[in-house]
Amino acid sequence: MQVILKKDVQNLGEAGDVVTVKDGYARNFLFPKNVAELATEGALQNREKNLARIKAKQEKLHQEALAKAEEIEKIGSLELSAKAGESGKLFGTITTKKLCEELKAKANIDVDKKTVSLDHPINKVGEYKMLIKLTSKVKTELKVVVTASEIVKESIEEEVEETTSTEE
Repeated sequence: MQVILKKDVQNLGEAGDVVTVKDGYARNFLFPKNVAELATEGALQNREKNLARIKAKQEKLHQEALAKAEEIEKIGSLELSAKAGESGKLFGTITTKKLCEELKAKANIDVDKKTVSLDHPINKVGEYKMLIKLTSKVKTELKVVVTASEIVKESIEEEVEETTSTEE
């Protein structure tokens, strides 16, 4: 089935592109999310009329994404602190949502959590790389440094051993 994309779709195409997709993908994903329309003769003619407007809009979004990427790169690194055990393992993980909230709070840069990807889950103290895909063509990396705000003893057994050895 041929469809015209209304918005950029990752691994498929950009807004205004005419692409061939399977019927089920179009009916169950693209049409309900309003990111594509059926490529009828009228829709194709309308696309040709609006192609300049679509390209101008894409260029504007691209320039905004480049500016935001430059702002993110100026930050250098994002520093977070979390409660950790003696071995450096965090209590819980730091999610992409939390990273986006910290970026907004510290640098006033609004990033959608769906655009952020991590190589590894952040569940230990250390340095990590955070990839931010602002558009299909604009990507930037940000270093995330996680430190321990509070170090907590990890096991109860160690505490029991310490108290029994001091009583003797």
